Formats: sequence, C-alpha cells, structure tokens
Amino acid sequence: MTNDYLVRATALDDRVRAFALNATGLVSELQRRHDTYPAVTAALGRTAMGALLLGAASLKEEDQLLTVDVRGNGPVRRILVTANGRGEVRGLVGNPHVHADSVNGKLNVAGVVGTDGYLAVTKDLGMKDTYQGMVELISGEIGEDLAYYMAKSEQTPSGVGIGVFVRPDLSVEAAGGYLIQLLPGLSDEEIAEIEQRAAALPHPTALLREGISPEQMLDRLFPEGYTFGDKYPIGFKCECSRGRFESAIASLGPVEIEHIIQEEEKPYTEVVCHFCNEAYHFSPDEMRGILESTR
Repeated sequence: MTNDYLVRATALDDRVRAFALNATGLVSELQRRHDTYPAVTAALGRTAMGALLLGAASLKEEDQLLTVDVRGNGPVRRILVTANGRGEVRGLVGNPHVHADSVNGKLNVAGVVGTDGYLAVTKDLGMKDTYQGMVELISGEIGEDLAYYMAKSEQTPSGVGIGVFVRPDLSVEAAGGYLIQLLPGLSDEEIAEIEQRAAALPHPTALLREGISPEQMLDRLFPEGYTFGDKYPIGFKCECSRGRFESAIASLGPVEIEHIIQEEEKPYTEVVCHFCNEAYHFSPDEMRGILESTR
C-alpha cells in the first residue's frame, strides 16, 4: 500500500498552473519489475513522473494517453513511458543494468541517458490524429529536458523539479516533484519571484524524506496561497494480458506460428511484456489452437 498521489492547483488568479506528486511506490515498482541499477532507476522514475505531470496538465479524459520517449547516446539507450488520464503509468528501458560515476555525490542520470539525442512527447487524445512534439536533449537529466520541451514545443514556460532517491540496497526511498506552468498575464517581477522560490526550494526527494507532502511543496512555492484543484492516486499499471498476446501471436500468421512450435526447445512458448516483464506461457496445445484459429 502506497501513498502515491498527484495534486493539481492554480495560483496568482489562475495565471499559474501547478502540479505536485509523491510517486515513491510507483518508482519502487518500476525498479522491481525492471531490476534497474540506481542511475537508471532515477532516469526511468523521472521520466515516469514527467509523463504523469504532463498528463495531468494536458489530458482531459481518463482514456487519453501521453507517451514520453527519450533516446540518448548513453548506455541506457532508450526510455519509453506511457501515462493515461487515470494516473496509471508503465515504462521500459533499453538497458537496466548500467552504471555511471556519481557527480558531486548524486546519481549521474545524464551519464546513463546521454546528452546527445532527443525527447519526444506523443499525445493520443482519442481523435483521428495524434500530436507529437520533439526536442533535442539539452542535459539528459530529464527534468530540464521536459522543461525545455514545454517551452519550445508547447510555448509554455515551465519549471520542473523531479527526483528519485535510491538507497544503497537499490530500493527507492523517495520519488516525487512538481511542475509549474507560467501562463500569459504574469509580470516580470512575478515570474522572477516564482523562479527564485523554486531555486531556493530543497530538492524534492529531500522534502519527501522529511515527510513533506505534495500539498506542502505547493505551500512553499506559493506562500501567498493557491487554489486547490483536485487530488487523485497514481500508480503502475500495464495493459498487457494473456488475450492480447494470443492476438499478437495469431497476427504472426500460420507459417511463423508453425515455425515457433517446431523450433521451441522448452515445454512451452514464453512471451514477455517489455513494459512490465510479466511472462505468459503457452503450451504446445495452446499454440496449435492459436495456429488453427488463423487458418
């Protein structure tokens, strides 16, 4: 049982939108499923939280989807995360077992992600076409790259503060952060004040480890007060199922299925979901049943 949730709010007469979350349990689950090493845990966790925060800002319906795809020149190669309007998220990494030397005692996320590559955001709003924006990586630290995406691709100046604290035993002690969107109508002085408060705020994981809640993060960012929007749970969820993989196998066609049956050395055919690492086993009889359904 976790206390993972996200809050939405507005401030300064609706000229600022703010979002904050605690995602410690979620990132712990991602680490467990993918057996990620510390810097990869931080990179995947930051990307998952970024997808949830961007989703909270832009998805209006529960079944709408937002995908963040990070491809850098670092050894992790790729991070792919999908979140929906219900606050459910899943993700994968190209290589979970890579290290990078720490920098000033902190996990070197850029060292595993790389600093040359791109970050793409795709929104499936349930309409005929999907929307995609893409920017080059500017730091590989994910949070800065997401802020750059918001400013460049969506023309919304934003502040992103997200982090993951990993214990020596590889488990996740804290994961969370915030997103601030600056909307038209703010004066230069108001923008400067928000930026100064964000810069002075301790790291999100330091706050969470002190017991600070997402609402209290917003209290510190907006001491003059804010208007609470809503609060909802967030968590890991994968849409894979046995039935979906049966359909995927059937889509290979009879020739390929026959080949799999003949070449399989195990007493079953194993199919593994890359998003959650759940394995599905199909016996020879089940495989022949799928084969017959394609004829």
